[in-house]
Amino acid sequence: MKSFLSRLLSGLFALVLVVAIGLSGCAPGSGLSGNYSNDTLALVESLRTAIELPEADPEKGEAQADAREKINDYIALYRRDDSVSNLPSFTTMRTALNSLAGFYNSYGNRPLSDKLKTRLEQEFRQVEAALKRGA
Repeated sequence: MKSFLSRLLSGLFALVLVVAIGLSGCAPGSGLSGNYSNDTLALVESLRTAIELPEADPEKGEAQADAREKINDYIALYRRDDSVSNLPSFTTMRTALNSLAGFYNSYGNRPLSDKLKTRLEQEFRQVEAALKRGA
């Protein structure tokens, strides 16, 4: 009887651990709330800050690493969300994020070109306008 009770408790403990790990794995990372509009606007502002930092700023590298992490978490959270993935704001945001992430992966130690900065800013404004329209 004692061994049965011991096995039952250890099995129950294992089940509780699996559920806890599973639920914690579903939580959005990098401060994402799960609210698409708020998360998108917060990411746009964060990326603008990272982009506009001067190259000589000692925090530039940390800001770029943070931007990469936020881009990955944002895309991972929203790309398979059917209620979001077909919105014009998301497709434009994804285009901007792919451009920026591609640059960071290929030329991470070089400054962003003015052409890319201009294009990203234009896309960020389009995203903000689409979110205001509810799209």
